[in-house]
Amino acid sequence: MIEISRYKPVMWGLAATLVLMGTGCSEGSSAGKAASANGESAQKAPAAKAEVAQVSRRNIPLDKRYPAMIRSDAAVSIVARVSGRLESQHYKPGEQVRPGQLLYVIEQAPYKAELAQAQANLASAQATYENARRDNQRYETLFQKGAISQQSRDSARNTLATSLASVQQTKAALDSARINLDYTEVRAPTAGQAGLNEVNIGTVMTANTELTTVTPVDPLEVRFQLPQRDAFQLRQQIGRAGVPDVQAVLEFPGISGDAASNLVGKLDFLGSNVDQGTSTVEARASFSNPQHLFLPGQFVRVHLQNMVRFNAFAVPQIAVKQGLMGPQVLVLDQNNHLQGRLVKLGDQAGNWQIIDEGLASGDRVVFSDPGSLSEGMTVDPQPWSGDHDANAQDSSSSAEAGQNSGA
Repeated sequence: MIEISRYKPVMWGLAATLVLMGTGCSEGSSAGKAASANGESAQKAPAAKAEVAQVSRRNIPLDKRYPAMIRSDAAVSIVARVSGRLESQHYKPGEQVRPGQLLYVIEQAPYKAELAQAQANLASAQATYENARRDNQRYETLFQKGAISQQSRDSARNTLATSLASVQQTKAALDSARINLDYTEVRAPTAGQAGLNEVNIGTVMTANTELTTVTPVDPLEVRFQLPQRDAFQLRQQIGRAGVPDVQAVLEFPGISGDAASNLVGKLDFLGSNVDQGTSTVEARASFSNPQHLFLPGQFVRVHLQNMVRFNAFAVPQIAVKQGLMGPQVLVLDQNNHLQGRLVKLGDQAGNWQIIDEGLASGDRVVFSDPGSLSEGMTVDPQPWSGDHDANAQDSSSSAEAGQNSGA
């Protein structure tokens, strides 16, 4: 009896262990069944929906802006053509002057006296010439009759020739005197804005003294640099049938949103060679500036509108994701599984992103916000709700950065 009671606690412990093991097996079996049920539920979950479109090459309208500086190669320095005292000024600095408008008057009295002297000299020379001409006629008659020697006849001829040369000389002196008198009235050679006077009234000056400048401000000429790729595209576009003309708009940085302050012009020159140092091509645009808002020397932006990228792929900007390896888009395979596709980005055209490399015609690309979509997922493709032909003309991409990089 003593031996049996000693082993009784051991048996009770063994029984308890068996009960616990049975309970654990039962719970494990239940957990496995639950996991299996959840897996089946996950496999049967509906695929995520995404708006998808098939891409193809098309012409993409876009606008671009380029930094530039207004030039005025027609600016004229106004200089005194004769010496003398500056008597009067007939314009206000900064005002617009017209061609031929009187700007300054240099003292005229000395030049009027020179003109009168030249006129008198001419009259004297003409009188001498007339006398020599009559004498020559008489000597010719007498020589024909043998009344005088040949030497006398030749002397009369020489006197006539000398007097004729004197007349021509005094005529030239008279013309010079008239020109000098005209030079005492300094007039604007061209239309433009007159600058400050460089010489005070009453100053005695010499010829070739600079008095002021006249700078034409209407029209204006603006030169700027195009990346060689943009220049190539423009050459394709200019004169091409069915393509709108490129329009140039001059904008002042900081107030470009004010349409009233912008000038509309035209692109009238595109260079014929590429600068090897900057990989750019020089271009020029001309603008009418009737209110004289813009002035030479100002830094501005030239906004080229109606440019076209021919035969390009484009996707909505929202469709582009930034991955670890660079920008990418999501493309569907034949089983509607998502694949990430690395792409090389081109210009932006409004809400569109031009794709230079990475896509092929017929690719089905997710056009909606990728959101939580990732590679390998199965999606339910939906028709894209946007407009493939949406006009990107109202928006623009800035070309102010990277002007020195080749396209």
